[in-house]
Amino acid sequence: MAALKILVIPGSLRTGSVNARLAAVAVKELALLDVDVTLISLADYQLPIYDGDIELKSGVPANAVDLKRMIGAHHGVLIVSPEYNSSVPPLLKNAIDWVTRVRDRNETFGQVFRERAFAIGAASDGKFGGLRVLMALRQILALGCGATVVPKQMGLSFADQAFDDMDRLKDPADAELLRGTLRQLIDTAQQMM
Repeated sequence: MAALKILVIPGSLRTGSVNARLAAVAVKELALLDVDVTLISLADYQLPIYDGDIELKSGVPANAVDLKRMIGAHHGVLIVSPEYNSSVPPLLKNAIDWVTRVRDRNETFGQVFRERAFAIGAASDGKFGGLRVLMALRQILALGCGATVVPKQMGLSFADQAFDDMDRLKDPADAELLRGTLRQLIDTAQQMM
């Protein structure tokens, strides 16, 4: 069987983002679990705000096609997102919206979401650990895109204090929650292969 491939997507481009830091910790954990892991930045897939008129006039942007194919080259995806106004940041939502519009030959719209496992995580300086973005992101992926989103999820509270000097999670409970979420993603992705 081919090596399991997991894609990690931070939903933030901000310098020093706690979500990007959490995504980097997840990459290290996945590597320890002997998974072929890829970390990307949405900065490498810049897209205009989704507009059906743009799509009608110019087609789907090449970066949306590239991002869809990057997702399609992996068996599972972990998205780690900040919370903006109790929901998903525009950068991430826009990327998802564009990817759902990409359709390669003999595919339906959004098929890439339905054929792989997803896990979600969030980090927040507050006490709720991005709980509201996790609910919104789960709804977008599961209901909107038809994705299989694993039940476990990573919500990191007080993230501004959660990392040590080596960018590891300080609290063993946080580290175990992350590992449990990643193990569930791996197990689900393997079942879907």
